[in-house]
Amino acid sequence: MSTPTPARLVVLVSGAGTNLQALIDATADPAYGARVVAVGADRDDIVGLARAERAGIPTFVKKVGQFSSRDHWDRAMAETVAGFEPDLVVSAGFMKLAGESFLERFGGRFVNTHPALLPSFPGMHGAADALAYGVKVTGATLFIVDAGVDTGPIVDQVVVPVEAEDSVETLHERIKAAERQMLVDCVGRMAREGWTVTGRTVQFGRRPAVP
Repeated sequence: MSTPTPARLVVLVSGAGTNLQALIDATADPAYGARVVAVGADRDDIVGLARAERAGIPTFVKKVGQFSSRDHWDRAMAETVAGFEPDLVVSAGFMKLAGESFLERFGGRFVNTHPALLPSFPGMHGAADALAYGVKVTGATLFIVDAGVDTGPIVDQVVVPVEAEDSVETLHERIKAAERQMLVDCVGRMAREGWTVTGRTVQFGRRPAVP
């Protein structure tokens, strides 16, 4: 019986790359069903790139300032990522929004995480906004990226209780730990089982072809 070919992952980072490291560690097990074939970034000299290099994974950097426009940068990112023939593109702390060219290439197979239970508390300060609002639970969301800000179809969510003594920092750290595990679990399932997106519903598993 032949072993299925691992799904190809391109991971995009902007900082420390802790989610990237979790994926690298997971892909060391052949049963996980995926491998990271490239890591891209929008800046030099970040820990995330160093993690990839230590693992022998090809890296690339595309800075917005190197291009004549944001659209030019977006097209260049799309071309470079496409060159690695990914089955799935993973934003792992990548701090740039995908543009039209990128989404045309990778729509439906580009995922990102957010440190809140979407559609609540979108944007840059999910943990702080949840704490300020006084919610009793928050969490993390994995979603398919679309043209909006944290508005794409939801793949999975995990709940994190808000403790009475929480600061933004302590709450965010617990969310990040839950987010990391959810990302690893779901990317593995997407790699092994496939997925479909119908409207706003994401389901694991490939549907049989219609005769």
